[in-house]
Amino acid sequence: MRAVVKGRIGVFHLQGFLDGNNAPSFLTLEDIRATESLNVDMLLVSLKKVIFFNKNGLDVFVKLLTKVRNLKHIVVGFCDYDHTKFQAINSFYGHDINFSLFKSEKIAELFVATNKNDSKTVLLYNADPSQRSAMAIELFDYGHNPVIAQSLSEFETKKKTTDLYYAIIEDTHLGFFGQKVATRVTGNAVIYTISNFLDAEIAETFNITYHNNSLNVGFRLFIFDAYKVISMNIHALNFFTKLASSAAEYNATICFVGLTFEKTPEIFKNDLEDAGIMFFETMDNILKNKELLQELGGGGGATVKQHRALNKGLINELSHFIDATVSTLNMMTNAQATKNSLNIQTLTIANPADQFASSIGFYGDIDGLIILVFPKAIAKKACELLIGESNVTDEEVLDSLAEFVNIIGGRAKVLLSENKKRLDITLPRTYSDIATLMEIAQTKKGVQVDLSFEGQNFIFFLTR
Repeated sequence: MRAVVKGRIGVFHLQGFLDGNNAPSFLTLEDIRATESLNVDMLLVSLKKVIFFNKNGLDVFVKLLTKVRNLKHIVVGFCDYDHTKFQAINSFYGHDINFSLFKSEKIAELFVATNKNDSKTVLLYNADPSQRSAMAIELFDYGHNPVIAQSLSEFETKKKTTDLYYAIIEDTHLGFFGQKVATRVTGNAVIYTISNFLDAEIAETFNITYHNNSLNVGFRLFIFDAYKVISMNIHALNFFTKLASSAAEYNATICFVGLTFEKTPEIFKNDLEDAGIMFFETMDNILKNKELLQELGGGGGATVKQHRALNKGLINELSHFIDATVSTLNMMTNAQATKNSLNIQTLTIANPADQFASSIGFYGDIDGLIILVFPKAIAKKACELLIGESNVTDEEVLDSLAEFVNIIGGRAKVLLSENKKRLDITLPRTYSDIATLMEIAQTKKGVQVDLSFEGQNFIFFLTR
């Protein structure tokens, strides 16, 4: 089977029933290898004529497409499906969707390079703020004009006037953007969702590298959403005990929410509490109590135990991180950046009282930490697109700033993938108080780049 090429997109068109038994007969690795000579930015599998599919059937294509992405460093995924099929794919893969989903080829075409004079006005909505923001930036970058609905009700109202838009983007997912291992919530707590019976497998399925990098970024409160946990055995107990022990070295807190002990030995709870883990009945018991949130670490930081030196591999990729930061800021502020200085030093901030900051970690072929320090005026202006209005609170700006920095991390990830560097990124950590940031960063030596945006100083800091 050959891919049908239209512009910068190649599409394999399938039909009939798609399950684990007959999927290989539709498309093979040889078909995929035949795409090596194609000059495309995106390779998709169309589900338009597929009557039925299950996870086994899709897995075949996900594995094949992943090989293409690793080989050619292009976007891969599925297209041409309805809402029911989109929900099915999400139910199969949950938060582990590392491929892209486009409701139609027409929508997919908006996310590849084209004539910038051919601008399209599109209506965009996604319930996930990170996805919504990433799509908006990509569409702006390709010269389009996205109208971004900030809520489902706003989206439902605006999409009634379909004649105003070239396309309505919903049920779409950008698989190359970040990784949704956890969910950032107000107060800078990281939430992990666990379920069913917990045994030795938790040590294999839990991304300990991601967790450790989140600690390095500055997260200090980790909450396990355990409402759906049935029970656990001694292997899971030992895993969480060790996790709590390592967290203590960073003065971090681990909490369980909603965990019952109807089928789990009560002594397990005692052992976990002895390890420093805390238990709460509901999420609101933590998140709605700002004083407790601060006390547990959701609002503060602590000095990082490890001090790692800069290395040649990280410095060699410095330009990619700066490019991702500057290009995103340029698009969000319509202002050009001017580089004032570049030095290897500890983080130095001239006027900390008038600044917001955010940090995001990355790991893989190289690892490190990006810290961005914004004057509040720049932060508010840069986030106007994401917030949708100008009169906002500092807390709202910080929430949007986190999404903004997430976009920068995602763009850096894409730029480095083009250079055959594989990266994963953590969730961003925000700081309304620079003193809290300095508890994390004051002893870290890194590359500090001072940039000017409309006469105001903006700091980019790359470290480990």
